[in-house]
Order: sequence, then C-alpha cells, then structure tokens
Amino acid sequence: MMRLFDVTNNFRDLVHNQLAGTDAKLVKVYSLGNLTVIYTKAPTHEEILLKSDHRNIRDDEIEFVVNNLTNAKPNQVATIHGKNIAEVSITLPIAQ
Repeated sequence: MMRLFDVTNNFRDLVHNQLAGTDAKLVKVYSLGNLTVIYTKAPTHEEILLKSDHRNIRDDEIEFVVNNLTNAKPNQVATIHGKNIAEVSITLPIAQ
C-alpha cells in the first residue's frame, strides 16, 4: 500500500526558493517510500516532480500521486518520464 508523508519541513530552503523565484503559491514535499515528490501549485497550473535515486518512476506511482494531490481530469495532465524522474504538468481551468 502506498502512502504519502508530508516532509515539507525538511526542505525549507527548496520551498522558500520555489515560492520566491516562481509563480508558485504553494509548495509541498512528500515522501512516497523511496521517492521524493515535490508538489507545486500556481494560479494557472500544478506541477508534480517525482524523483528516485535508484530507479525509474512507475506509472502506478504517478497515478497515485496525481489522484491524491489533485482533482485533475486526465485531459489536463501531461507527463514526462526521464531517468529516475517524472514530471507531471496539470493545466488548471481559468477562473471566470
């Protein structure tokens, strides 16, 4: 069973730099077993970075994180896979 643990307090410098240097309004860091998950929310988009020091990220891990951290519909989600990393970009609807 997968579980996300909020470890944001262990990454204060990262959170501060993200908030100061980007359009992000919220930055949270989670642990998912041996993965680090960085969740960023801005007015027009959400970004999730999943990182492992030892292996590639699995699709079920990405799906679990997206389902637990966002309300995104599949057509809003774009995922890029790399070596030991995955980046998820979610386009938010524009508020009227």
